[in-house]
Amino acid sequence: MLAGWAFTLTAQDIPFIKADQLTAWKNSESDTVFVLNFWATWCAPCVAELPEFERLTQAYADQKVKVILVNADFRSDVYTKLRSFLERKQLQSQVVYIDERTPNKWIDLVSPEWSGAIPATLVVRKSHDFEQFFEKRLHYDDLEKAVKAALEKS
Repeated sequence: MLAGWAFTLTAQDIPFIKADQLTAWKNSESDTVFVLNFWATWCAPCVAELPEFERLTQAYADQKVKVILVNADFRSDVYTKLRSFLERKQLQSQVVYIDERTPNKWIDLVSPEWSGAIPATLVVRKSHDFEQFFEKRLHYDDLEKAVKAALEKS
């Protein structure tokens, strides 16, 4: 299971996750702030915000903040379009593929507020009862504000 996060991702090694992994991250009692971004390579606003998440990954590398880019491309595109996209962009954030055929099975797990549109981001720190959901393109200041609030909540 991917509850741990100490591994290196290569474009050829894109972990496929199920809805239960989202639940594990969302309900983790660890002290980690999870930033779960839902995106696809065909979504222009999603691609436009990826550098913001990369910046966040680098800025908080020495803190208990874990950025996870949850890809929602078509399954048939994972080994072709997604792999080449990751090779070109050289993303350092963890990238996983949500392998669920029925989006309704996992969208409500992320947030009951979510219509299913992407980009969407959940910032969560269960151990401190912090959860903030965004259904829009985010800029670095928005991300950092949410992460700082999660880190500061006691």
